[in-house]
Amino acid sequence: MRLRTLLSILFLTVLAALLAPAAQIGVLAQSGQQGKPPAKTDQNPPTIRVQVSLVNIFATVRDGKKRIIPDLTQDNFKILEDGQEQKIAAFSRETALPITLGMLIDTSGSEMAMLGAEQQAASRFLDKVLRKSDEAMVISFDTDVDLLADWTSDRDTLERGIRKARINAAGAGGPVTPGPIPTRGPKGTNFYDAVYLACTEKLASEAGRKALVILTDAMDNGSKMRVEDAIQAAQRTDTVVHILLVGDPREGMNEGVAKKLTDETGGRTIVVHSEKKLEEAFQEISEELRTQYVLGYYSTNTTRDGRYRKIKVETTGKDQKVLTRKGYYAAKD
Repeated sequence: MRLRTLLSILFLTVLAALLAPAAQIGVLAQSGQQGKPPAKTDQNPPTIRVQVSLVNIFATVRDGKKRIIPDLTQDNFKILEDGQEQKIAAFSRETALPITLGMLIDTSGSEMAMLGAEQQAASRFLDKVLRKSDEAMVISFDTDVDLLADWTSDRDTLERGIRKARINAAGAGGPVTPGPIPTRGPKGTNFYDAVYLACTEKLASEAGRKALVILTDAMDNGSKMRVEDAIQAAQRTDTVVHILLVGDPREGMNEGVAKKLTDETGGRTIVVHSEKKLEEAFQEISEELRTQYVLGYYSTNTTRDGRYRKIKVETTGKDQKVLTRKGYYAAKD
């Protein structure tokens, strides 16, 4: 197991472990034992197991002028699940928790004019945002979804992966997984398939903070999967999706689809009309990835039905906007 994954698991495990003694004390107090050993009995009592998972939320908060607010406390936050307020059990301000980052580059014909600038900006972005404990991968998509650089923290490998991206260059790297998601033909942009595959095949087994940064016009005309499938795949793997909306104005851009994907997963859509704006957009995403609050709670709904539950995070401040995922899927027995 990679060091970054171990560090992420350790962080979340420590949070849960710190809360375990308090939970045990509460159980003893309710039973009236006050820490005394239970009375002996000739009968074996039934074993009751209650599995409660800590729901972790990564959140970024901006003020009315879109500046990141880095110094809030736990008391400034309120969490609602399906309309019911939840007790915050864990809280921290994080700037160093490992990040697992997927860079997805649209290489369909509509990106021809901007691809060179996208590659340069993407390389500088990864150089700036990634640290030793982080890892990233690079995927291109057009009529196919190709893995150009697998998980690594090596900047040179990632740089080479980014440089491999070519307009409609199927097979530039290697397919992420060709099996369950065939393309529909020689024409098309498999945007939804790319997001779905990146989440289910590459991010599902990762721990900690997970994000996709996608350079695309969000136009899809060849995917087997739907946008709803892509959103659900990101939600089930706790992946935040950020989209830099780049493309040829003559070809069009689907801002509605882009915002639907990012809003539901806790990310942002930034419209990019120039190389300067592209650099600014990467800077904004970099700040958000590095300045986040981690909140955790034990859901009052203990039903393990696998259903989707809506999350709403609020702050006490005026004109503050919280950027976080809109929900999660409960565990299922």
